[in-house]
Amino acid sequence: DSGPAGGAALAAPAPGPGGGGPGPRVYFQSPPGAAGEGPGGADDEGPVRRQGKVTVKYDRKELRKRLNLEEWILEQLTRLYDCQEEEIPELEIDVDELLDMESDDTRAARVKELLVDCYKPTEAFISGLLDKIRGMQKLSTPQKK
Repeated sequence: DSGPAGGAALAAPAPGPGGGGPGPRVYFQSPPGAAGEGPGGADDEGPVRRQGKVTVKYDRKELRKRLNLEEWILEQLTRLYDCQEEEIPELEIDVDELLDMESDDTRAARVKELLVDCYKPTEAFISGLLDKIRGMQKLSTPQKK
């Protein structure tokens, strides 16, 4: 057993409700990074999305649009890749990046690039996406220092 030594001992001495010995009460006090501890584990380290302040900066209509767009994109990708949402290959379609581009042609080329490993035809998805983002506002504001 190469796990951290005092792992299970943490919760054991604490008397209290439940009193069933060191057994199942351990789980809500397991040491950080304990193997197989799901959400709290190492896979939480991905890109951090700060969602707290968003509604203050942007009007809700833009956010609603963006949310609907994201749901639509996910739905389309699950069809294109013929898989569940969790199994979609790691790809980041950055709507703000697309909105920054000069023309629909460059946008289409960028999305095509992202979907390079998709074996189904992506044209309909790409033109649908470009239609949907037309007239949208960027959500990320330039950093003012």
